[in-house]
Amino acid sequence: MSFANAQNGSVGIVTPQKIHFEQQLTLECERVLNGFDLMVETYGTLNSDKSNAVLICHALSGSHHAAGYHSADDKKAGWWDTFIGGGKAIDTNHFFVVCLNNIGSCYGSTVPTTINPETGKPFGADFPLITIKDWVKTQAMLADHLGIDVWHAVVGGSMGGMQALRWAIDFPNRLKKSVIIASTPKLSAQNIAFNEVARQSILSDPDFCQGNYLELGKTPKRGLILARMVGHITYLTDEAMRVKFGRDLKTGKLKFNYDVDFQVESYLRYQGEQFSTRFDANTYLLMTKALDYFDPTQEVPNHEALSDEIALQLALKDTQCEFLIVSFTTDWRFSPERSQEIVNALIANAKPVSYINIDAPYGHDSFLFDIPNYKQAVYNFLTN
Repeated sequence: MSFANAQNGSVGIVTPQKIHFEQQLTLECERVLNGFDLMVETYGTLNSDKSNAVLICHALSGSHHAAGYHSADDKKAGWWDTFIGGGKAIDTNHFFVVCLNNIGSCYGSTVPTTINPETGKPFGADFPLITIKDWVKTQAMLADHLGIDVWHAVVGGSMGGMQALRWAIDFPNRLKKSVIIASTPKLSAQNIAFNEVARQSILSDPDFCQGNYLELGKTPKRGLILARMVGHITYLTDEAMRVKFGRDLKTGKLKFNYDVDFQVESYLRYQGEQFSTRFDANTYLLMTKALDYFDPTQEVPNHEALSDEIALQLALKDTQCEFLIVSFTTDWRFSPERSQEIVNALIANAKPVSYINIDAPYGHDSFLFDIPNYKQAVYNFLTN
């Protein structure tokens, strides 16, 4: 069956659910959470033997709301609505799809804005640093809660791809397929540098108040706006920005001051402003640190003495699932060469891996776009 010829159906109106876990969660930083919440959405129907479940892992600013609408009046669909639904790349006619909001993010799960039961105040700056490994651990706990022993697939783009890779390493017998999109085995120095600039924009905001801004009724809005502007520039390409904005002026003439002159300035300010109204500053800090810390080769014995290539091969040697690795030609944040590092390590281990490098003009954000060859590749991999 060709997904391209299938009817693209919305999953319709969906209702998120908050699931509470009473268990203590020991984190990689050696801090302990005494219970936590996960916000979850599901689409499609779980079959009788629970073998058709697909886990969706979100990226830095993503959430549990991956598809459908929250009400009849909702104008904005989930962040991956073009991908998830009846006849779509992740076909809910076949699969039971689960998407959660990771702890530390700010869409309903346990986060820095959550009240710390030990103090009666928001965790704020005292919220522990979270890692990709911690997220995968909580996702496995969610699978246990849902009665899912083995995922048909774990799928993610960008930071979500890191989680899909981590699943294959940490729980090799609990997934059949791993789909890693626009991702990397670890961040480059340049990527860590971009994240540090974004963090410094928040940390240096006078309203950050060492992370305890909520208690003082403040919000480091300027810092969040700048952080988002920096990040957004790296998600796009020079060509995409040229086509979209060029050097077009906002009002048709230069103002000869430091207000907005160009359309691209207006766009970045708007994106930053919108982001600052829905995202928490402490969350942004810890999410970017989770990106920086991701490096599965750190667990390989004597990794310091090994080349990156050999260390990655050893990190992936016990994986059991099939892999689909997807990259995009214009992604300079996580370039195709980084995906190819994963592919080469899997080939060296004689693991089943498919790889496709999609020609797309949208840069790192390409994984969110409706690109036929990309969607067909994911559909084929999941259904065959």
